[in-house]
Amino acid sequence: MQNVVILQARKWFSRSLSSFSSNPLKVCVVGSGPAGFYTAEKMLKAHQQAQVDIIDRLPTPFGLVRSGVAPDHPETKSNSIELTLPENLQQIVINQFSRVAQHEQCSFLGNVTLGSSISLSELRKLYHVVVLAYGAESDRSLGIPGESLKGIYSAREFVWWYNGHPDGRNLDPDLKNTDAAVILGQGNVALDVARILLRPTAELATTDIANYALAALEESSIRKVYLVGRRGPAQAACTAKELREILGIRNVDISIQEVDLRLTPADEEELKSNRIKRRVHELLSKAAAKPRTAGLNQRELHFVFFRKPDSFQESEDRTGHVSGVHFEKTVLKGDGPGKQIAIGTGEFEDIKCGLVLKSIGYKSVPVDGLPFDHKKGIVPNFRGRVLSDTSGDPTLLEEGLYVCGWLKRGPTGIVATNLHCAEETVLSISEDIEKGMLISSAALPKPGREGLLQLLQDRDVRIVSFSDWEKIDSEEKRLGSSRNKPREKLSTWDELHKAALE
Repeated sequence: MQNVVILQARKWFSRSLSSFSSNPLKVCVVGSGPAGFYTAEKMLKAHQQAQVDIIDRLPTPFGLVRSGVAPDHPETKSNSIELTLPENLQQIVINQFSRVAQHEQCSFLGNVTLGSSISLSELRKLYHVVVLAYGAESDRSLGIPGESLKGIYSAREFVWWYNGHPDGRNLDPDLKNTDAAVILGQGNVALDVARILLRPTAELATTDIANYALAALEESSIRKVYLVGRRGPAQAACTAKELREILGIRNVDISIQEVDLRLTPADEEELKSNRIKRRVHELLSKAAAKPRTAGLNQRELHFVFFRKPDSFQESEDRTGHVSGVHFEKTVLKGDGPGKQIAIGTGEFEDIKCGLVLKSIGYKSVPVDGLPFDHKKGIVPNFRGRVLSDTSGDPTLLEEGLYVCGWLKRGPTGIVATNLHCAEETVLSISEDIEKGMLISSAALPKPGREGLLQLLQDRDVRIVSFSDWEKIDSEEKRLGSSRNKPREKLSTWDELHKAALE
């Protein structure tokens, strides 16, 4: 299927190169993560006369490649938060995106926020094509009592905190006044945050973890981490590589109830058709069979299955702060592999803790003037073309408006998924040009970058260019070299802006 898409793309691309020769196609991509950069790259190849601008609310490019990966996983930065590749590919991907930003027909404009610096309707007036690829920067809610208690955070917030994201700098999680943390979810992100809480800080000290986060982890009192899932080990969402790594952390005692590892016929059928899940179950079974050890300063990792959170408990000693999670036990119901869902049994139990991290999914946020499917958490679209409503009718198109990445399909997939996602969206753009669907607007000159820069200047918005980002990059590497780290990230807006201006 992917080969067919690529062949179709080449066909449309070759026929559409001259469509805007006298009036260059003006394209704006919102979001500078993998989906945004791949879209820009494909547009530049498909339409060699096009002018492509990538805008981002942050002064730093690369999205989750920079701020969504655990610092002890530099190799993962090459392939999003879901898949690890050999370490040298980290720089390969960053170099690839940098070449796109430095292309003579492309510009990176950081520190530009859609919705406040400029509206979507204004962007659409300035450009022939607007592609939204700004991902998912919010979180799903459980909607259960006590969720607003202090000490409860999303995994995204915690990841941003230890990765030096400027919006996570002030999170300040209390790691001193509790010895236990509960992580809701058992995917790769859940394993990432569990590993950061449990890994010896001496091993983190030579990574690009934020310095303030390292200091907090060095003083942490947390000794027990609970990874809790609604379903069983046969349905665990993590990959074998991530699981193998956390099981191999030094001086961590692993606790798994062997009864939870028993497979039903439906489980066996599910594992039979999924090699990754089969390997995950094998690793958990081996870990459960090992004798538990006790030692000085021993830390514990508990895998807890068949539990769903019912409510959060408030501390009697610390008003307004979480002291535990009230769980309902579950069983699986459903026909066939992949269709089993967790159903509450009416039996309950508590796990005491002073820190809760919710790793239950990212959520995209709409902007004014953008059709949005709140149930699915995506922009309604047909192969990347934004639709006017959620009916799914492919004829109800928003002319010149497209979508790519998590905003298009939901927060799933690896970096290669974004590549194919971008190819599909750019193919749709090329088809629309070829069919004359954009001719009415493209026949008229559009201000594009020149108009955007003028509007932002009038609003006193300080743009961070890619050359400005390179100043930030150099300063971070300079600071890191003095501490035997690859970089020390500038983690406040003021620090980032100051470095960019120098």
